[in-house]
Formats: sequence, C-alpha cells, structure tokens
Amino acid sequence: MEPENTDVSAGPADASAAAGNGSGETPGAPTLGTVLLAVEELWPESLAEDWDEVGLVAGHPSAGVNRILFAVDPTLEVIEEAIEFGAELLITHHPLLLKGVTSVAATTAKGRAVHRLIESGTGLLTVHTNGDSAVGGVSDVLADALGLQNVAPLTPAANGLPEEGIGRVGDLEEVLTLGDFAARVFGILPAVAGGVRVSGDRDGLVRRVAVCGGAGDSLFGEVRASNADVYLTADLRHHPASEAREAAINDRPYLIDVSHFASEWLWLPAAAEALGNVLSDQGHDVEIRVSSTNSDPWDFILTPGGG
Repeated sequence: MEPENTDVSAGPADASAAAGNGSGETPGAPTLGTVLLAVEELWPESLAEDWDEVGLVAGHPSAGVNRILFAVDPTLEVIEEAIEFGAELLITHHPLLLKGVTSVAATTAKGRAVHRLIESGTGLLTVHTNGDSAVGGVSDVLADALGLQNVAPLTPAANGLPEEGIGRVGDLEEVLTLGDFAARVFGILPAVAGGVRVSGDRDGLVRRVAVCGGAGDSLFGEVRASNADVYLTADLRHHPASEAREAAINDRPYLIDVSHFASEWLWLPAAAEALGNVLSDQGHDVEIRVSSTNSDPWDFILTPGGG
C-alpha cells in the first residue's frame, strides 16, 4: 500500500458551517489551545520518555484552527504540504527539535523549517513517545493491524495505565509460518524501498508476537521475557540483532525489521480519527487530513535475487 490522504471531518457539516463567516475561520472552529487540550486527553505528555521533546513547537494558542495535517516527520516537504492544504496546525510524530539548538537561522534545514512554519502561520505540535505509549498509540495500531489478541505493553508506562507503555505483545488468532506472517506484515505497511527483512526459519511457526513501532532494539530483554516467537520493529542495527539471534532459545524470537517511517505511518489515520472524534464531541468543526508524503529517507534498494 501507498501513503495516501485520509480526510477526517470533525463537527457539524451543515451549510452555514461550511460557508464560514468571511473571517477565515469556520463557525465552531477551535483555537490551537483547545486542540492542545484535546491532544493532551488522548496522548498525555506525562507518558513521554524523559529524553523526549514533545508538545507545541510553533504556534499561538489563541490562533483559530480549521484544518490539521498529521504526518510522521516535519520535513520541509511535509510543511509545504500542510501550507498548501491550508492547515493552521501540523501534528507530527517525530520532533523537529529533539536536540538543543543555539540558532534557527534559515541557513540550515531546521531553521528554514521553523521560518516557513512561522511565516505561513502554521503551528507545529509533536506527539512522539507519548503517542507510542498511550492506548491506541503507534504499537497498539500496529498490533491491531496484525490481528493480535490479548495485547499488553512490553514495557509498562511509569506514569500511565496498566495497558499503556512502550511496545506491545500479543497472540495471533492462529499459528502462522514465519514466511506467511512476514507476508502479512509486508501487506499492511506502506510501500518503501527497504521492504521487510526477516531473520529466522521461513517455515518456523509463530503465534506470540512482540511489536514496537519505530526503533526498538533496546527492548530485546523485554521481548525475551514475553516469550514472543517473533519480534517486529524498525531500525535493527547489526550488533544488537546479531546478539539477539545468538541469544535465541529454540531459535526464538525470530526478527522482522521494517522501515521506521512505515511502522509509524499506520498510526496516523487512527490518530486523526481519534482527535476528530474528541473535537467533534466538543462541538468543534475541523478538517483533518493525513499527509500523503513518503518521508522514508531511502529511494531504492538492490538485492541479490529477491527470491
């Protein structure tokens, strides 16, 4: 599948609301501050990891918000897409400014991004590890797409509910071969150059599955403790993956390595719908769209056969 626009309308769709009031705001449109409260309800900042930087990056809380764009990365291409859409708010999974900076001069890519956001009047909000950990977050959506049952966190959240935390583990409804399960993974993810990499016996049987959207090679201890037959995550580096396979018991857990972007993109439509529902319940009218920009950094891959 390809990343595609997903539109979610929040609020009344009557003719007077659609017509607007000539001021650039739709009747019933919330302020950015109101959207921030709705986002906090869904993905509390208290769930973010200590090292993370989440929350509002650019934007005035009193500004009106008629349109919102969800995306994985706040790249310049995504920002231009948000501006073209007319979004007053861009919500991304990945932070723009994860590390400290001493300048946002437009001589750098990040500086240009900040300038473009402010000059166009487009706010930027980051929902990162709080979006990973929360109920209905990145790994929950991935687990649901794979048909997992009896799902629980790999690492329970320190400041959350028992069902919140990083990663998920659950069971398939029926036993699959590793090859068939990998094919299921390939089928649900957006098409990217890197495809799906698998370590393990293609005919090996799997039922218990651990997942972590995004980079998850810090969770091998938790994966082994969960008795998972296979671990699906992204950005698996050589040494952690090799050591995990060396430490495998009865050849498990098998490993499936996917695109970081692809593993997290699945969350965007669900997140857009969840935010739209909260705002609609509050009587607000907002148009929400999922970015169609593929921000995976790789363009093509060469393989020695592809069989």
